[in-house]
Amino acid sequence: MKPHDTDPFRVHPGQPVRLAEWATRISPLYGSKPDYQAMLQSQVDELSRLQEVHYAAGRYAILLIFQAMDAAGKDSTIRHVMSGVNPQGCQVHSFKHPSEAELEHDFLWRTTRALPERGNIGIFNRSYYEEVLIVRVHPEMLHAQNLPAESLTNGAFWHDRFRSIVEMEQHLVRNGTRILKFFLHLSPEEQRKRFLRRIDEPSKNWKLSMDDIEERKYWKQYMHAYEQCLAATSSAEAPWYIIPADDKANARLLVADTVLGLMRNLRLEYPKPSPEEHARLQDVRALLMAEAETGK
Repeated sequence: MKPHDTDPFRVHPGQPVRLAEWATRISPLYGSKPDYQAMLQSQVDELSRLQEVHYAAGRYAILLIFQAMDAAGKDSTIRHVMSGVNPQGCQVHSFKHPSEAELEHDFLWRTTRALPERGNIGIFNRSYYEEVLIVRVHPEMLHAQNLPAESLTNGAFWHDRFRSIVEMEQHLVRNGTRILKFFLHLSPEEQRKRFLRRIDEPSKNWKLSMDDIEERKYWKQYMHAYEQCLAATSSAEAPWYIIPADDKANARLLVADTVLGLMRNLRLEYPKPSPEEHARLQDVRALLMAEAETGK
């Protein structure tokens, strides 16, 4: 299957972001539902093969970050795209409100502890970016972090947080972690429809809380926070992709293609034994063959 071009959805370093100019829906990349299912399955199969080599090679770690407004489809995108990945080499972390212990540390501490090791894929369903998104929309949350007064009053608080994030991601890349970041771009009208479905379908009632409805009131403030964040923290090493999310199928195909592009570019191979290891394996093979011949 020919991969889709995902570069139009990439935020390039230094590029200003106005989310009103980025589509939440594009023409379908598939012709029908069976066509979509076949395309996604092909992507999942290739991702499974590449992840097996990635795990065996143990040279890089991969970190995938998902951010979005409520009901944008983060959970289902992760579930569908990563459905063929061996759980042994993949961990998903969902970050909710920080605990008391986490609030006693710097804002990157709790997510740093969950970073993937080499050979693994780590998925952050929300992440340290919450600290420049929801906390920016609700600055009263900063009081719980008990920060020094000079940090809050120097006039560069959000700039400094962006800088901390960028420098941390650059450090990770230098040490073998490859990072992709996805903002699932949902329209307020599509969110309204999805909230209604969660109300009308009993099996989905649990997915909707009054907090979700309350946060919807801050849509403009969130869009401003996302614009500032995406523009300040998308780098060549750790790019943001603004994925049109009104069509969940399209979003999954685009995310899968982006991840596959990264994994293909790593050009990994299964580890090859040294001459000494190869010789030992041949000795073991001879012993195993001899067992068959003697019936033991």
